[in-house]
Amino acid sequence: MTQTHATAASVHRTTPTPTGGSRVTVLGHEMDLMTGREVLDWVIYAARGRRRAIVANHNLHSLYLIDRHPEMARLYGMADLIQVDSMPLLRFARMTGKPAGPEHRSTYLDWRNEFWDLAQRYGLRVFYLGGEPGVATGAVRMMEMAYPDVRFSGHDGFFDVTKDGPDNQRVLSTIRRFAPDILMVGMGMPRQEIWIADNFEDLPPCVVMPVGAAFDYEMGIQKAAPRWMGAIGMEWFYRLCHDPRRLSRRYLYEPWFLLKPAYRDLFKRQ
Repeated sequence: MTQTHATAASVHRTTPTPTGGSRVTVLGHEMDLMTGREVLDWVIYAARGRRRAIVANHNLHSLYLIDRHPEMARLYGMADLIQVDSMPLLRFARMTGKPAGPEHRSTYLDWRNEFWDLAQRYGLRVFYLGGEPGVATGAVRMMEMAYPDVRFSGHDGFFDVTKDGPDNQRVLSTIRRFAPDILMVGMGMPRQEIWIADNFEDLPPCVVMPVGAAFDYEMGIQKAAPRWMGAIGMEWFYRLCHDPRRLSRRYLYEPWFLLKPAYRDLFKRQ
């Protein structure tokens, strides 16, 4: 067990220690090299034990945003596990001597079917917070038919997130009444990370996961790239082609901004 993992586990007392991976620092930020299956095993173990835990994720977009939204960094400091959702990030980690490989890419779209099969097997309670009005409730109804042994509930992400405001307090009360084993927060970066960090102590014991547009994919609002494209690091190109206006800055400017100076410094040292 690494010292970082030991520290994270001690914060929540009952949270299991991540195993099978290693905590590394890439581009100045910590993340865990774990396979999707290792992440799932950890999440299900923690959820079944009603443990308090946070599973965050890093990609090039999050690294770009974290310097512009310092409050977002609190989430990663609190996280028990930080999965890596970026093939370019893993390639750079490999070039800098980290034991990173494509098997360490872990994202909802890669393990969604396996995740829901496990949730069904163990009869977990899952709350989804996010999406436009109607998305969460519509996805819940659809998922209930596909996974009848999973207890679902949800709330859209269009509410005033001011911590002590009435909207936010009503959402927190709804989540506490439902008492989920897993809380999925899909409000986009950095809003979802900041909300989790602000409200974690007021949530019931559960595994909290920022998942972006996870239920938009379940509802068919967004179309997922073929998984082979993710495996070779080309999922970004598929998404860019389908939504160039919204994603051109994210997939063209931000990686260049982050990686150009990092590669320049790497080659200078060599």
